[in-house]
Amino acid sequence: MRLHKLKIPFFFLLVFITVSGCTFFRPSPNKLFRRALKNEPYDVIIVPGVPFDGNTWSVAMKGRVIWAVYLMKQGIAKNVIFSGGSVYSPYVEGKIMALYAEKMGVDSSHVFVEDKAQHSTENIYYSYWMAKKLGFSKIAVASDPFQSNLLMRFTKRRFKLPIAHIPYVIDTLAKIDDVHPVIDPSSAHVENFKSIEETQTMRQRLRGTRGKNIKYIKE
Repeated sequence: MRLHKLKIPFFFLLVFITVSGCTFFRPSPNKLFRRALKNEPYDVIIVPGVPFDGNTWSVAMKGRVIWAVYLMKQGIAKNVIFSGGSVYSPYVEGKIMALYAEKMGVDSSHVFVEDKAQHSTENIYYSYWMAKKLGFSKIAVASDPFQSNLLMRFTKRRFKLPIAHIPYVIDTLAKIDDVHPVIDPSSAHVENFKSIEETQTMRQRLRGTRGKNIKYIKE
């Protein structure tokens, strides 16, 4: 991708997220990516959802989907689970991301949607159990560096199977041709929608962020 063809907000937000991840957390995205390459291919990558406004993907969603598609096309991952329910908008986040990935050429038979999660910890938990039911055992999380670092402790202490982290690398994203897929979001739309801000108190949402609303199953 030519840098001058990038939309400035998208590029600079990616830089900000990546620099934040590299500066305040270890290991760095580059180190995690190199580590992941030594253990490829993964049976499945889990991609946490991002709210959709009904028009087009946000910068955050774009970065995660493009990275997931890259990992799939490079053979680093065989399958992908896009996770996220209709949380802040009446669109199932996992389904919207799946529609974009399929529009970008990912075979739908290798794309799965987890539609219950309302928080990032739930994205991982519900997708992990979906992966196990599908027979996948080599699992990784593919997201932005900031979210990956926030979830590392959770993935290390909660699951029997190891979960790798493959946060996106800004230099790699910058080399991918710019894409502007157009989807029909109607299949992901939920009728009679209520935002999580209406169904959960602030305290409940904070608990959810920490994984406290999950009914854990012993492995």
